[in-house]
Amino acid sequence: MAACTPTPSAETGVAADTSTEAAGPATGDDAPYAMADFATVRKFDAHVHANDADTSMLQQARADNFELLSINVDYPDFPSLQHQREITLAQAKADPAHFHWAATFSMSGFGDKAWLQQVNAGLDRDVAEGAVAVKVWKNIGMVEKDAQGKAIMLDNPGLAPVAEHVRALGVPLIAHQGEPYNCWLPLDKMTTNNDREYFAKHPQYHMYLHPEQPSHATLMAARDRFVAAHPTLRVVGAHMASLEYDVDVLAGFLDRFPNATVDLAARMSQVQYQSNADRAKVRDFFIRYQDRLLYGTDLTQSPGAEPAQVKAETHAVWQSDWRYLATAETQHVDVLEADVQGLGLPRSVIDKVYYSNAVREFNLQRAL
Repeated sequence: MAACTPTPSAETGVAADTSTEAAGPATGDDAPYAMADFATVRKFDAHVHANDADTSMLQQARADNFELLSINVDYPDFPSLQHQREITLAQAKADPAHFHWAATFSMSGFGDKAWLQQVNAGLDRDVAEGAVAVKVWKNIGMVEKDAQGKAIMLDNPGLAPVAEHVRALGVPLIAHQGEPYNCWLPLDKMTTNNDREYFAKHPQYHMYLHPEQPSHATLMAARDRFVAAHPTLRVVGAHMASLEYDVDVLAGFLDRFPNATVDLAARMSQVQYQSNADRAKVRDFFIRYQDRLLYGTDLTQSPGAEPAQVKAETHAVWQSDWRYLATAETQHVDVLEADVQGLGLPRSVIDKVYYSNAVREFNLQRAL
């Protein structure tokens, strides 16, 4: 069975209202930014997929003062790995100041004698040509099977030499294991409408209905064993390390693994769900772990997408997320059917989450 389809960016369709709340008397680095600061602050989206030779997303990044990390993924609904590589290489070459890319590898042939040599040689070539990270996807754990028909988990011994090779290359491993926790819940227990609607229409991907598949806990345990086994490998837990449902649980992961950071891609509505219940707790989480969080969206430019629509949707998501993280303004979030007040994080925290953490993590050596 295929893994659950990625949850779409929940911020599309989010409309801001005009209500605001004063952020308080803080000044300097402690004072929140405003919406008017959006275009002037350097920002980095550490999780996008530029899957078209058209450069509309990159053009919008320049306009909105963003750098991009486009992540190649062994996902059957995306262009081939070779085509993804050609697209990202071309855009990185055209604008190395704004466009960066992450390599990946195929699991086809895993277990064969030549597989490891081929994978590591490919990673050598990719890093030499500018890749700043390597991605492993949720097919490891949820799709790929060994010769005995057993799921290949991330802590499979056959993947350890690849992990060590990535470490030796000096780049981080971006690990997407599992799915949103909602995927394992009944529809009426899910926390966002987009997940509820998607899994109602696609029961084949709804893990609650498929107890024969690995559980969320099983996938997380395998991932944690892997991170523990490679303590000097820098690991980026994609999509909040699939622990988006509870910032306390995510805090425990970050406390246990000092070599790990996480990106926020495609999980903002889950954070907003929690901050509507306890805004202070969520805000404190961002401040406490300000050095361990990377802003990201999972925005995807599909082949043939209308350029004007790509730009408009990209800009809308980026502005909505800025309104939530950087200001204390309130906006209506459709997938929650609720108004959500922004966290109004201190400027010093925003500068890390939105930029300097990514520069550090991906060794971009920018002047900060």
